Amino acid sequence: MKSVWPELSFEKARATYETLHLWTQIVGKIRLTKTPWINHSWHVTLYVTPTGLTTSTIPDVNKPFQIDFDFHKHQLLIKTSAGEERFFDLQELSVAGCYEKVLSALRQLGIEVDIHPVPNELVDPIPFHEDHAHATYDPQQAAALHQALLRAQEVFTRFRSEFRGKCSPVHFFWGSFDLAVTRFSGREAPKHPGGVPNLPDWVAQEAYSQEVSSCGFWPGSGAFPQAAFYSYIYPEPDGYKQATVQPEQAYYHPQLGEFILPYEVIQRAENPSAMLLGFLRSTYEAAADLAQWDRSALEMNLSTQP
Repeated sequence: MKSVWPELSFEKARATYETLHLWTQIVGKIRLTKTPWINHSWHVTLYVTPTGLTTSTIPDVNKPFQIDFDFHKHQLLIKTSAGEERFFDLQELSVAGCYEKVLSALRQLGIEVDIHPVPNELVDPIPFHEDHAHATYDPQQAAALHQALLRAQEVFTRFRSEFRGKCSPVHFFWGSFDLAVTRFSGREAPKHPGGVPNLPDWVAQEAYSQEVSSCGFWPGSGAFPQAAFYSYIYPEPDGYKQATVQPEQAYYHPQLGEFILPYEVIQRAENPSAMLLGFLRSTYEAAADLAQWDRSALEMNLSTQP
């Protein structure tokens, strides 16, 4: 049966996306604060679930816990190892309201958390506890985004299975609000210049301390107002911009420094998953060949896979 990829409209969903982005930053910072550092900031990410997004288990001296966004019931849910639960509705909730409710619920559960209350990777951010401006949540738009994340995750996981070198999980970065998976060549990379808004340079420099080929999906932003898939390599080898990739609708974006495939191209395709997998494979192959990665050592033999 052909999978159905939902229609996404950044124009209609922008306010919901902006609010969700900030809510995920609050929850992500809680995981960041409570979790030991893992290379390339893998310890801060969220994960896509059948119902939304989750932190997975967060360690705590008294009771490990988990925070979930449920885009079916449109709730935020906190669960602990003691069987306790706290939840609240997402509709008609500002960023400031979410911040207060999450921290209050954790205190009620006996969990102490102190996070830096300023969003990352955004220009001129408003501190969470002061942000009453972002308070839009359209359940239909949130549910559509979740369904798109589920479809993308399935293809990304298949793509990840084709690589036996170091590779990240398929995970959701709340700083940039995107789903991503990253392959590594095993070689060190030149020092990253940093410069990401409201992000310490050392974080970006550690994240890009090794050569990477990364791909992902984001629902759009003010600077790039459409949902899209992307693929890039760091450091970028000569000739990458001119590489021929699939499908023909994919193109290199000089300002972003990556190949872009608009989501709507995938959504309208006869076989969306196959087209997306072709985009991921072709952009990676162009990057790996031009950068002279040891592909025979890093890749699985697809003919022997189950």
